[in-house]
Amino acid sequence: MLTVAQLRAARAMTGMTVDELAATSGLSKSTIERAEASQAFADAEVTDRLRNIFESKGVIFIGAGEGDVAAGPGVRMRQHGHDEGMHPQDLNAANDD
Repeated sequence: MLTVAQLRAARAMTGMTVDELAATSGLSKSTIERAEASQAFADAEVTDRLRNIFESKGVIFIGAGEGDVAAGPGVRMRQHGHDEGMHPQDLNAANDD
């Protein structure tokens, strides 16, 4: 089960506003705000829906003790391939923006 702190962190990491998350999830803005403000929000349907959205945006939820026994629950972003951009030798008038 996700913690309230993980929900808040996941939204911050994805840069989503409450309005954007409400539109994407089909949940009301007040439901999302309640989930993020609560000490122990336990609606599994809501947290599962939010988890799926955040995971589709690259968030990885880490359970307590995963990887490091002393660590608590957390979040991180999935690592994407390194984008090196364009190399100087590839610059020309055709790709000049």
